[in-house]
Amino acid sequence: MNGVHDMGGMDGFGKVEPEINEPTFHEKWEGRVMAMVRAMGAAGAFNIDTSRFYREALPPHVYLASSYYRKWLLGLEDNLVAKGFVTTDELSAGHADAAAKPLKRGKFQMADLERVMTRGSFERKPQTQALFKPGDRVRARNMHPATHTRLPRYTRGHVGVVERILGCQVYPDSASMDLGENPQWLYNVVFDGTELWGPDADPTVKVSIDAFEPYLELA
Repeated sequence: MNGVHDMGGMDGFGKVEPEINEPTFHEKWEGRVMAMVRAMGAAGAFNIDTSRFYREALPPHVYLASSYYRKWLLGLEDNLVAKGFVTTDELSAGHADAAAKPLKRGKFQMADLERVMTRGSFERKPQTQALFKPGDRVRARNMHPATHTRLPRYTRGHVGVVERILGCQVYPDSASMDLGENPQWLYNVVFDGTELWGPDADPTVKVSIDAFEPYLELA
């Protein structure tokens, strides 16, 4: 989707000012939000790609005015309402009005903590041969899906070179819509800065992205 979240290559947002010794969380509630998202995901309420999609779908004025973990909180609320786990009235009241909808994997337990905190693998057994190989010149498709995608907007229509094949992975565009894993080959593709931003760009700049096979075509 061409949402306000896809800021790569855009101007006008000011300089990024790194915070010296930045803490993991600036407020206690931020840690609680992260814990809620991880716990609900572990219990089977949604997957990581769905979670990302609901943050991306926040209205632009809300997205730009919100801190990182406020985006997580607002996206979580919309996600859980859409999937029937809570109602907007329950969120406003701060308590449940009815029995909770069952979770796919049951309630999250302390015994699940180690499993949840260990990042899982998204690599899957391939069903087809990879279409591209290292050294191939490929063009990022000029695609504008209405839902979640991992193809940066600034690369669309531009030509890069395949540097590595990263295996066959769960396809976020399908997983985010609860359409199954639909595994696709994943490639590391390198673009010249001048290809992306024209002759005024720094000629020494190269941009590397990970792009799924449906995002690419031979140039």
